[in-house]
Amino acid sequence: MRFEMDMRKETVFGYNAYRTPTFPQFRTQYIRRRSQLLRENAKAGHPPALRRQYLRLRGQLLGQRYGPLSEPGSARAYSNSIVRSSRTTLDRMEDFEDDPRALGARGHRRSVSRGSYQLQAQMNRAVYEDRPPGSVVPTSVAEASRAMAGDTSLSENYAFAGMYHVFDQHVDEAVPRVRFANDDRHRLACCSLDGSISLCQLVPAPPTVLHVLRGHTRGVSDFAWSLSNDILVSTSLDATMRIWASEDGRCIREIPDPDGAELLCCTFQPVNNNLTVVGNAKHNVHVMNISTGKKVKGGSSKLTGRVLALSFDAPGRLLWAGDDRGSVFSFLFDMATGKLTKAKRLVVHEGSPVTSISARSWVSREARDPSLLINACLNKLLLYRVVDNEGALQLKRSFPIEQSSHPVRSIFCPLMSFRQGACVVTGSEDMCVHFFDVERAAKAAVNKLQGHSAPVLDVSFNCDESLLASSDASGMVIVWRREQK
Repeated sequence: MRFEMDMRKETVFGYNAYRTPTFPQFRTQYIRRRSQLLRENAKAGHPPALRRQYLRLRGQLLGQRYGPLSEPGSARAYSNSIVRSSRTTLDRMEDFEDDPRALGARGHRRSVSRGSYQLQAQMNRAVYEDRPPGSVVPTSVAEASRAMAGDTSLSENYAFAGMYHVFDQHVDEAVPRVRFANDDRHRLACCSLDGSISLCQLVPAPPTVLHVLRGHTRGVSDFAWSLSNDILVSTSLDATMRIWASEDGRCIREIPDPDGAELLCCTFQPVNNNLTVVGNAKHNVHVMNISTGKKVKGGSSKLTGRVLALSFDAPGRLLWAGDDRGSVFSFLFDMATGKLTKAKRLVVHEGSPVTSISARSWVSREARDPSLLINACLNKLLLYRVVDNEGALQLKRSFPIEQSSHPVRSIFCPLMSFRQGACVVTGSEDMCVHFFDVERAAKAAVNKLQGHSAPVLDVSFNCDESLLASSDASGMVIVWRREQK
């Protein structure tokens, strides 16, 4: 009886988080109360059948109140589930070295549910044909989403109080990449054309540089965190990729490029972090097994130019690669073997280098489109819709920035699915960081941060959007603090 009463209390408390959009703190209280009730009832030793009955009843009540919650989770939530359910990447690498046969050719691999881009694209087309351009797609949870965010505007959500810290250890050499660790608020890394990578800690104050990773003999062009943040992979103009342990900064392995060419970009396969995709200056994309240090059989393909940008979709079944001649290629990725199959090609603009690609499963709860954000030296930031399960793209809209020659990058905001509207952030050659609302038909600019003295090359949010890091062509990294509402 007490269990059922607690259940009713929890359900009513959960409703309050949505009934009172002017008090978003109720959501935090609800989560705390829910966790408390679950702990108490776990200690009481209730039979599993009663627990299942409780979950079914709770789901029915919430479904009756708000409608079924059937949309897929965000890329960040997807990553969270993978991190929680797996061991570290370094552990898996050590397992492979102890007994290569234990993992076979596949390495450590986790299965994911099979979604369909084609079905999603058909739904998108049906919706877009019936609505005016630029308008949002309403969903049953749109109002609840706004309530969770306090029903504030994007301009209020992305107002910044100023600089939190400035890192200048790479001054005089460009910092092409800056990234917060996955699902982390205070760990940050950046790479430099001086050949090093810095691992930084923002809390406790004052922010410090924990390790400087040295070993590359030429500039570091790109790097990526593993899902569990225990290792980093970096690519360099010295034609090698290196695997680093983030805990102590030691180099675990150096892997030469199969073509002996400058390596320009890299990304982890999101489900199987034993596999890393790299792009080089000889127009090739290679899938590398970091446990063996070897190229995966069938995991190579040639583009029309130097490969500058790579991005997977969240399930890891589609890969997009951009080159310096203005083309974006999509590849089907075989989850079992690591084989790449070239699918589609889009010429963004002939001769305009594609310097950044960022994929998102859905832009917002109001507009659930698989989307790609692209920088291509056109003085525009481009937003594309993914229209089929082979990664074909359709231009949705563009936003004005200054980019004609520098390798500027952009990102989707990690918490946009819980905000009113949807926001993207990009660097720019005008030395500013720009914020755009991708769902606003007119006057899409939301905010602009000024403080850099050189073109802004990359931007990165931490997991809760309380801090934003930006890097520039002079080697400066600025960490911005968002205003607390």
